[in-house]
Amino acid sequence: MHCWDPRIETMPKEDLQKLQYRLLKTLVYRLYSFSEFYHRRMKEAGVHPDDIRTLSDIRLLPFMYKHDLRDNYPNRIFCAPHDEVVRYHVSSGTTGKPTVVGYTRKDLDLWTTSLARALTSCGLGRGDVIQVSYGYGLFTGGLGLHYGAERIGAAVLPTSVGNTERQIELMQDLKATAIACTPSYLIHIGEAAERMGISIKNDTDLRSAIIGAEPWSESMRTRIYETMGVKAYNIYGTSEISGPMFSECTAQQGIHIWGDIAYPEIIDPVTGEVLESGESGELVMTVLQKEALPMIRYRIGDITRIDDEPCACGRTHPRIQRITGRVDDMLIIRGINVFPSAVEHALLGIPELAGHFLIEVDRKGSLDDMIVRVEVAPEAFSDRINDLINIKKKVEHTLKSALNVAVVVELAEPGSLPRFEGKAKRVIDRRVI
Repeated sequence: MHCWDPRIETMPKEDLQKLQYRLLKTLVYRLYSFSEFYHRRMKEAGVHPDDIRTLSDIRLLPFMYKHDLRDNYPNRIFCAPHDEVVRYHVSSGTTGKPTVVGYTRKDLDLWTTSLARALTSCGLGRGDVIQVSYGYGLFTGGLGLHYGAERIGAAVLPTSVGNTERQIELMQDLKATAIACTPSYLIHIGEAAERMGISIKNDTDLRSAIIGAEPWSESMRTRIYETMGVKAYNIYGTSEISGPMFSECTAQQGIHIWGDIAYPEIIDPVTGEVLESGESGELVMTVLQKEALPMIRYRIGDITRIDDEPCACGRTHPRIQRITGRVDDMLIIRGINVFPSAVEHALLGIPELAGHFLIEVDRKGSLDDMIVRVEVAPEAFSDRINDLINIKKKVEHTLKSALNVAVVVELAEPGSLPRFEGKAKRVIDRRVI
């Protein structure tokens, strides 16, 4: 079973935009009429649903922010009656209140349809065994991928996270052909398998990985394929818009955003001005058909750009390119903008390194200090001081060239840095602002 709908997925751009406008107009009227929150926001912005005469008029509508969900905790923004909400998911709430997302039956079906399309576009379907190693529960990843995988007719192995050796055994015994997890956990699985004397490439049927929930780079994609024989596909979504919803296809030329489900914009993160197609900026998303928790112009905070050209796979829906960082995760080191993803990209190009790293930022007096702790690959680790000094110099030179700022590099022994089953925490910022 494949969830391939050429009538929708290859719809001419003009027809898709007409559909998006109809959906947007309906959504705006519904929220203006029935949502106290959105009615107030639109009144404050001086905009009425009648002002939305074209799709580009979406820029007249006010932005929505994550703090809006926290300020209205737990469910004061919900637009569906209480008895129509059939599931809740809750963010981790690492800063302030968590965010609560509700779903009606239609919301869950739309989410599942979106993921089924995504998995189909990655070449998966009936006959595949998909090991879901995202967390199940309040986090959206596990259950989202689970139902999407079932929709395409695949068999699901719901391993969640943790108990890694058992996961590897089940991967072998049940002949998993694909895995869905964070990139850092996939690397961890590969290392654990090596310690068990198992080669993911040669001793398992695993050939595809649907990975996301944290930044990763093209260098990591290459390393995963070379060391594990697994083709990695980038998946994207946030809890606030439903969870993971969109992915690359087999052409791997960007992440397809299903235009009948969501409308993406790229804005200047400082001015809020809408940028042209191809320009890099902050991603803003409007979910066009959501019932329980509609999102109009939600500022996600991820930095990317949109490609509106048809994909080589034949799909005509817009694609976003790889996330290069987050507005709120960007580090400013001595006046230079530094994204952790840029550090990762530089490090993964150095064969003497294992790919695990940690960034520590502190302030001494008026100057910022940035230390990058990075593991040496087992085959490159040596007790000869000169060898390690040469690796250290190479890493420092590479990072300075990539980041335009000098950083201190500390080499770590293989296996000494933390491993993460969920989202990897790569930055420790000790500065007091």
